[in-house]
Amino acid sequence: MTETPRKPTQDQLLAARGSTIPDIAGPGLRVLFCGINPGLWSGATGHHFARPGNRFWPALHRSGFTPRQFRPDEQRELLDLGLGITNVAPRATAKADELTADELREGGAALAARVLALRPQALAVLGIGAYRTAFGRRTAAVGRQPEGLGETEVWVLPNPSGLNAHYTPDALAREFRRLREAVE
Repeated sequence: MTETPRKPTQDQLLAARGSTIPDIAGPGLRVLFCGINPGLWSGATGHHFARPGNRFWPALHRSGFTPRQFRPDEQRELLDLGLGITNVAPRATAKADELTADELREGGAALAARVLALRPQALAVLGIGAYRTAFGRRTAAVGRQPEGLGETEVWVLPNPSGLNAHYTPDALAREFRRLREAVE
């Protein structure tokens, strides 16, 4: 087992603004999880959902997608489970609300192209507001969406950021579990 990663310094976090991190993806995944955009911790470490307090990794485990709770630096192990991670918008910011609507729409078009090329069984966009803007679906709700992308089912799940107080850890895991049960 690898050592727990160190906390990025303030200088590293500032330098991460605007950086990008690579997708964890490949063809034929069961689920491609899609964050809104990398945060500064992710930009500084190169790991998705890296900030302590982000509830993605606990929700993934508690919903049954992973046999144990992975750390962000173990993200590549998701591929062995048929899971991947990407983002709507590529640039790292301190908060997702720093992104423009144009960036989200452009990111949505690029994401749709990635999904059509990779053909995962399901795409799970983590954030209702970002999904609505990126795909022009103003009335979308959490859950399976009526419109897919090619043969890929599209799901919207709650944003796992610790800043999203609307969903408790249990409620977040419950939404992730609904997706897991649908793709099994």
